[in-house]
Amino acid sequence: MKNPMNALSKIPASLLILLWIYTGTDKLMRWEESRKAFHNQTFPPELAEVLTVMVPFTELLIAGLLLFSITRWWGYFSSILLLTVFTTYVGLIWVGAFPRVPCNCAGILNSMSWAAHFITNSIFILLGTVGLYQTPIKKPKADAPGF
Repeated sequence: MKNPMNALSKIPASLLILLWIYTGTDKLMRWEESRKAFHNQTFPPELAEVLTVMVPFTELLIAGLLLFSITRWWGYFSSILLLTVFTTYVGLIWVGAFPRVPCNCAGILNSMSWAAHFITNSIFILLGTVGLYQTPIKKPKADAPGF
């Protein structure tokens, strides 16, 4: 094994890639069910339609960003942002801030309690933060032509 620390540094990206591929693919495979779940949310129907498309594709895009070293920092950053939005929403549901309990979570995540969901999301935010601080932002080379 070349460098055990190098292997360890790939764990956050790997786990986040698995999360985003799983959740994004699940929403696409269960399109109509996912669409109905977005319409059960507490926001306007027009926004639900946009989110039905944007959320799974954003999740898959983030997985793609995490795959490559040149975009991995942005993948971590995007993961933290999206997971923070999701976790805030889960936290608000958990404390009863909404009149009904909506959810559009993938597979096993759908069967979790709100507390477990909040903790799981928080762990993934922590993984994203660790990964973000381990990953330098990639800048264009100085000799590359630019504007």
